[in-house]
Amino acid sequence: MRRVGAALIFLSLAFAGFLAASVLAGPQAQPAQTDTTTTTETTATTGTTVTTPTPPPPPPRAKPKPKPKLPARLARRVQIGGIHVGGLTPAAALAAVQVAARSPLVVTVGDARVPVSPAKLGVKAYVQAAVRRARTAKPGTSIPLHVTVRGADVRAWVAKLAAKRDREVRDARVVLSGAHPRLVPERDGYRVRREATVAVIVEALLANRRGPVKAVAGLERPKVRSAFFTSAVVIRRGTKQLVYYKDKGGGLEKMRTFSVATGTSSYPTPLGSFEIVQMQRHPWWYPPPSPWAEGLDPVPPGPGNPLGTRWMGISAPAVGIHGTPDAASLGYSASHGCIRMAIPSAEWLFTQVKVGTPVFIISA
Repeated sequence: MRRVGAALIFLSLAFAGFLAASVLAGPQAQPAQTDTTTTTETTATTGTTVTTPTPPPPPPRAKPKPKPKLPARLARRVQIGGIHVGGLTPAAALAAVQVAARSPLVVTVGDARVPVSPAKLGVKAYVQAAVRRARTAKPGTSIPLHVTVRGADVRAWVAKLAAKRDREVRDARVVLSGAHPRLVPERDGYRVRREATVAVIVEALLANRRGPVKAVAGLERPKVRSAFFTSAVVIRRGTKQLVYYKDKGGGLEKMRTFSVATGTSSYPTPLGSFEIVQMQRHPWWYPPPSPWAEGLDPVPPGPGNPLGTRWMGISAPAVGIHGTPDAASLGYSASHGCIRMAIPSAEWLFTQVKVGTPVFIISA
């Protein structure tokens, strides 16, 4: 009994000590609670508990891949726009292609060679972009050089070229030098075909070729050549003479001089440069549209014909060289504007001239 009583007294004392300890300590914070899906933290403030979710940590950043290291020199046998740059450093390749892109284009016009700077033709070459491509190119790669061209600049340059090089075609002709006829030989014309020349220049520039590029041009042939002029006639109205000149291979030379009759003061023979436009054997005479011929009838060929036996009409209206049955009028101003000759003289002259023969009428 004593042992049981002692045990009960011990338990009572222990329980009382526990209660006393609890009172002295006061309220205690509750431990934080966790589960497998959410992490929370608990804060005790005046008896109130607040729970805040914790965000998940950010994903780890991926490390950037290192850039491949470019070779210090271009691969072997690499070309840019036809320029060999294989084995060069990028800087050396850039300089080489820039020099080639700025080199002048040579245009040939006939026998002349005309250089022109690409800058004047509005050329822009994208050299740096081509070199960047070349740095990763495989051996033997041919890389094009992209180029742009201003068509307006090319057309303006070709227009200036044509203005300097074009040459007008010239027919042979006979002119009067003093009182003597002189032959001026023919000359071929030369003309640059502008649009076609612009096209070939642009094509060469886009292909990075520097020529020589041949300008598209053509010759223009004269219609009348020196060989046509085998003779010429000079009529001196003041001295009443007709002088015949013939080409002897070294120019027109005086061959024969004839006495003629020219027009009266009322109907003077015109002065100037003309040519024979009509030739007739045994011509009819028809009254011209002039007051002096009103009421007259045409005269058929024969001894009484006012034109004799030969008629050589010139480019002056209703004026010609012809024979006359009135030989006494020669040496005087007796006609209505025509040039009268003795019939045998007119027949001889008829055989020496042709349509197109120059006729000069001067006042001397």
